Amino acid sequence: QVQLVESGGGSVQAGGSLRLSCAASGRSFSTYAMGWFRQAPGKEREFVSAINWSSSSFYYAASVKGRFTISRDNAKNTVFLQMSNLKPEDTAVYYCNANPAYNTLVNNGVAGTPDGYWGQGTQVTVSS
Repeated sequence: QVQLVESGGGSVQAGGSLRLSCAASGRSFSTYAMGWFRQAPGKEREFVSAINWSSSSFYYAASVKGRFTISRDNAKNTVFLQMSNLKPEDTAVYYCNANPAYNTLVNNGVAGTPDGYWGQGTQVTVSS
């Protein structure tokens, strides 16, 4: 069992930056792959980024590649999403996800059928 709590959301103007954090508690966080998803009003949940347990494999959606950076600190049981050059279309609730297997997280995320553990979400609003 893994419990996840996101923080760091807020309102920012286009071109600005935010850093999201996801604090995990429970067993074996350092062995889990971690991911970020987002959901805008009226839209389906979108897979944004993922990182494996050792920070040696990464996934980024095309819409955020080059602007977002995922990282993790296993000693602090925390995963981060650094978001730069934000655009109004980045406005969404951002959710943290934990999955025991990186390939499962990525494949299911891309397929639109993510599973694993979820946080409650944090709102990001980007104004033009």
